[in-house]
Amino acid sequence: MTDLRDGWKTERLRAAVYDWGVQTAPVAWAAGRALWGLDVNRLWTSIGELSREQEGATILDVPCGGGVAFRALSPDRSPRYVAADLSPVMLERAVGRARRLGLDRVEFVQADVTALPFPDGSFDVCVTYNGLHCFPDPARAVAEFARVLRPGGVLRGTTVVRGAGRRYDAIVGLMRQAGVFGPTGTIEDFARWLAEAGLTEVRVAGPGAVVTLSAHRPG
Repeated sequence: MTDLRDGWKTERLRAAVYDWGVQTAPVAWAAGRALWGLDVNRLWTSIGELSREQEGATILDVPCGGGVAFRALSPDRSPRYVAADLSPVMLERAVGRARRLGLDRVEFVQADVTALPFPDGSFDVCVTYNGLHCFPDPARAVAEFARVLRPGGVLRGTTVVRGAGRRYDAIVGLMRQAGVFGPTGTIEDFARWLAEAGLTEVRVAGPGAVVTLSAHRPG
């Protein structure tokens, strides 16, 4: 587990290649479809919901990566947006992307998702795109998201899951051996972890091995 975190925390090439692939639309579309059966438009649609959050909303994005979700933000709106990541390399890239987009209100924090440095009930929205499958303890990460959500708050994201097909599971296995993925989980695992964290209106759905998820904190 420690090695997995250290890899994402220190390896510049891994971070750069991943960020370039996600941010480059043709690459994201082709790789997502070929590797995971993903319609990348579903990712962009989920991210796009950030543009409809009310003025003054508090939003946590973790792991923010190189700022893939920043595409939904506007310099003219003023939510409190906290972008957190374990990797200083990813944060460096995210800072650069925010600067290029004129997003001077984004706050950046280096943080471990299994021990978020925020009080209970700090955020109206938590988003986690393409990261839960990289965490050494995804169930604990889900519990942390639930802890920092305010009553009535929402968690949205995407993740790779096991159990979507033999070919996909083989790729997950290779990623785990390479130290890129953590244990991840099945659709049923993620639905259970969200419910066990006290969240409701749980939705976890494919198709393919990349699922979108959403859940609410009651209140």
